[in-house]
Amino acid sequence: MLPGRPCRDCGTVHFTGDHSRFMETMPQDPVDMVDDLVKMGVYKQNQLRAADTVNTYELRKALFLKRVGRNDPKREKLILALCEQAGGLENAFAAAFGPQAGLFFADSVRNSGATRREFLKNMALGAALVTLASCAGGSEEPVAEETAAPIDTSNLEKTDIQVGFIPITCATPIIMSEPLGFYEKYGFNASVVKMPSWGAVRDSAIAGELDAYHMLAPMPIAMTLGLGSTAFGVKLASIENINGQAITVAQRHLGNVNGPEDFKGFVIGVPFPYSMHNLLLRYYLASGGLDPDVDVQIRPVPPPDSIAQLIAGDIDAMLMPDPFNQRAVYEEAGFIHLLTKDLWDGHPCCAFTASDDWITANPNSFRSLNKAIIEAAAYAQDPANRPEIASAISDRAFLNQPVEVVEAVLTGNFDDGQGNTLSVPDRIGFDPYPWQSFAKWISSQLVRWDLMGEGNTPETVSNSDIDQVGQEVFLTDLARELALELGEQPPFETDRPETLAFDNFDPTASADYVKGQVDQFGK
Repeated sequence: MLPGRPCRDCGTVHFTGDHSRFMETMPQDPVDMVDDLVKMGVYKQNQLRAADTVNTYELRKALFLKRVGRNDPKREKLILALCEQAGGLENAFAAAFGPQAGLFFADSVRNSGATRREFLKNMALGAALVTLASCAGGSEEPVAEETAAPIDTSNLEKTDIQVGFIPITCATPIIMSEPLGFYEKYGFNASVVKMPSWGAVRDSAIAGELDAYHMLAPMPIAMTLGLGSTAFGVKLASIENINGQAITVAQRHLGNVNGPEDFKGFVIGVPFPYSMHNLLLRYYLASGGLDPDVDVQIRPVPPPDSIAQLIAGDIDAMLMPDPFNQRAVYEEAGFIHLLTKDLWDGHPCCAFTASDDWITANPNSFRSLNKAIIEAAAYAQDPANRPEIASAISDRAFLNQPVEVVEAVLTGNFDDGQGNTLSVPDRIGFDPYPWQSFAKWISSQLVRWDLMGEGNTPETVSNSDIDQVGQEVFLTDLARELALELGEQPPFETDRPETLAFDNFDPTASADYVKGQVDQFGK
């Protein structure tokens, strides 16, 4: 066989004899093979243990896109393209192993008492496919460019898409996907539509005016349950941002506000009643002994109006999304008292959402649109891309803000209005994974503050009542599946314990958590 022709065994370009000689050096015993791979760092003991907890579909995805790809995006794309050319993951394994392919995919591997040796054997089969996919040697980049398949957009029910957004940095993945081409990559002729307020977003979604929306993370829960509006089914497809908010106080109060107790008597703006801003503000005030419904006045303020109200004296402080906290400093209208990451590092804020009706009518378009957003979020998460993104989304059509204000938020290098220049790289993050524990904490706080509706009080609500809400609204499993297809490494767990400034949230005991808060803080 001459160089330049594909190997008949693996399809890549090299001498067939090279392939055979390489395969002869592989251990014959599957357990030895896995042991070698552990020593080489391809598999680690904690990864083997983690594999026991995931289902067969997730396991094969993880092996292909992370273990095979070795955290190299180009390598991951190559492996995925090879699988697509084989007609799917099952066909790729069948081509490689013939009748033995079923050993890897059998449900009995995890569920019917398979021995550890059998489990390791199946892991070894996956490792052998790694060998077949990467035995060519030399530079991988030209091969990736030749074999990377274009994204199939032929099954999209709708390609002319409009996505509503509020002009804040929380919407970064939704906004940047238009100028930076993420929508186009997935086959959409998409435009983002600037909305004036969260109430307008809610009403537009109910009226079916646009296709998908940027919403505050609690909004899909509130809308689905009919809190503050007619009940209307909405799904939270992915989280837009984590952190990225702040408590900003009017400049006239500089030097007089040091902790939550100093907010007594203030009028404080939040963007919407069903927002993380409202819930986190209440959490903070209660820690200082204040009753948020008695000792302060919390007022809904559309984010674009917040600075004008701060300057006019209509509000004394605000817990708002950026860039309006940083813009208040820029205008010398206020100072940043506290970043919300200091109340709960990694907390969710905004989300990418669509109505149940739209998803049902356009399932393939919804899946691809969500995938574009998840990929954009991963791009935005890389600090090296933040200056480019700041320039792209500061435009008048999007945030309509000075680039230096947006860049200060995205890079975390900023002045706080109190004479300090700070560097907080994770001031805002873009992790799209919709943890069920997010939904449970949000629901627990809606109960705590009598926002969940009649009959849902701290005394009467149960853990199962709270758990059910997130399971209905947050599409955690789909977000994981799409992230794996993109070669990312999302969690396999759906819940995690959450560490906040004044307590810890156990998602298996949401109702008990609320009761404990009421006992400790009075509400």
